[in-house]
This record gives sequence, structure tokens and C-alpha cells, in this order.
Amino acid sequence: MIPKTASRSTLDPEVQTFLAQNPTLRLSGRDIFQERRHHVQTFSLRNIPEAKQPSILHVEHTAIPAGPHGTIPLRILYPSRPASTPHRQSETARPTPHNLTPALIYFHGGGYTVGSADDFEPGCRLLAESAGIQIYLVEYRLAPEWRYPTQLDEYDAVIDWLRGEGGQARHVDPDRIFGGGDSAGGNLTAAVSLRRIDRNQKGLDGLVLLYPEARLPFDTPAAVENNDGARLYLDCNGIFNFAANYIPDGVAPSSRYISPGMQPQTQLQGLPPARVYTCGFDPLRDVGVEFASKLQAAGNAVVWRHYADLCHGFVQMAPWSEAAMRALREVARDVRALAEGKGNGGENGKN
Repeated sequence: MIPKTASRSTLDPEVQTFLAQNPTLRLSGRDIFQERRHHVQTFSLRNIPEAKQPSILHVEHTAIPAGPHGTIPLRILYPSRPASTPHRQSETARPTPHNLTPALIYFHGGGYTVGSADDFEPGCRLLAESAGIQIYLVEYRLAPEWRYPTQLDEYDAVIDWLRGEGGQARHVDPDRIFGGGDSAGGNLTAAVSLRRIDRNQKGLDGLVLLYPEARLPFDTPAAVENNDGARLYLDCNGIFNFAANYIPDGVAPSSRYISPGMQPQTQLQGLPPARVYTCGFDPLRDVGVEFASKLQAAGNAVVWRHYADLCHGFVQMAPWSEAAMRALREVARDVRALAEGKGNGGENGKN
């Protein structure tokens, strides 16, 4: 059983050094334009030493031209060795040709306000190559220029495009399309899954939720322990500032597609297999653990993993931290298992 909360140990020394060397690299929501600039300057591939750049077979820059709010730019990361095709047990299941490949749609974090495909390409390269999966890194519209539900509309459009002409052109298996994201991207992945259930639309085939912002952390030990914006990457003020950017007037923060983690267990049934990852030094730690526990109690197949020595943002920090790199490789193993149809129940664990 997944617990309701988790703990922290000692912050990984390499992460600690990285944050100390980059004191302006924070998610506070106070000056979003400066924060966007600092993130690109630090995390984009062109600013990472070549020795730290993860390799990948090919990167394709394309776009969905007729999205619900305009063009949706995509960055597609192709691995050198795709995951194998799962053996289908059901006699009625549609056979999958061996040349079809799994795909993961990735919506990045950054409080719906900060972040870009540039910032997240290095971490997603490692994930794509290690998991053997095509990753569709989405350059979605950011708040506050574009508020809810713009981002969910664009997520829907990418799913439908990938199940249609976009996926067909790239030999994507329509029955192995997964959705994932970190922080705000994890929230969007969970929210779009609930919305597609409510609309009777075919959903994603699996969820990969990295330290998801499942709800606002009003009342958790993690929010108290990790509210040090001077030392850590994210604090509670940042979370609330970003929520104010994202949520329009008249929409309750507790609503179903804003805070999936606040929904009763009975309203979380029927979701696809989920992988949920949390970290010790994160004000969102306990809401992520709580959400994983709720998903499991609702009857969904869930694997939860916890990294007590890492902080919010470890996906981007992997080039500077061996501990973050190991965690991301473990995420990749889980994604590969999902893509190969293995371990839909799985083991839960702490690291």
C-alpha cells in the first residue's frame, strides 16, 4: 500500500552545489519574464557542456498547425533503439505490427508559467533514449498570457493528432500512447485524463507523473519543511503565485480539472496505469504521495517511487547530479516496462 506522506533525508550534495551556484534559478512567480530567461540560460541544451549532453538518434521540429488556440509546436525525440512490442494476450485485441512504436507526450513543468521545450530537452533526451520511446515534447501556451483551460485543450489536440495522422506518419502504435509531465505538467496529464473520461473519449494508455502538482499544498508537512525559497528551487509562495497566473476568475481551485488530487476517491476510477514520482525536498511532496495513494485506493494500477534526497526539478538537474540521473533512469525503466506491457501493478519503493 502507498502511504499518505513521505519524508526527506539529506539533500544530494551535487544538487545542493548546483543550486548554490545558480542562486537566481528559482520558481517564485515574482518576475516570470526573468525566470523564463534564467531557465533557458541554464537548462537549454546549447548551454550545457557537450560532455553532459545526452545523446539521441534524431530530433524533429514540427507543429500541429490547426490547434484549438493556434499552432502547437512540438519537438520529437527519437531513440536509437525503440522498446519492444508487447505480446497481446487477448484474442480480440488488435494485433500490433512490429514496426509500430510507443510514444510519450510530455508537458513540462514550471507552474504553467515558466519553462519551454529548450529547458526540458536534455532530461527528455535521456528519458527517450533509456526508455526506447518517442517523446513528443510540447511547447504549449503559458499562463498568464493563456489561462486554463487552454493547456488542456492543447493536450487534447496533441493526443488526437498522435492517434491520427501525426502518429500514422511516424509509425506510432495508437494503443501505446502515454502522457507524462513534471509538476504542472503532471497536473495537466492527470486533469486531461479525467476530462477525457468525462467526455467519453479514448484516454492515454498510461500516466507518468513526476512530482505532480495534484493540488495546492495548503496543509502538508512537506509545505512547511520545504518552504525555503532562498535555498531550494521551489517554495509555497511560488506555487500560489503560479496558481493565480493559471486559474481564471470564477473557477474554483478545488475544481476537478484544476486539482485532481482534491477529488474523492470514487471520482478517480477508471484511469490508466500510473507511475508517480515524488522527492523529499519539495513542497509538493505530500500532495503527490497522497494522489498516488488515492489512485491506488480507487482501483487503478499505480507504482510510486520516492527519492528522499532530491528536490523539485530533478528532471532538469540530471546533467549536474548523479542521483538525479539515476532517478531519471529508473523512471525510464518504468516507462519502458509500460511500453512493453510489463508490470502494470508493480512494486512501490523509496530511494
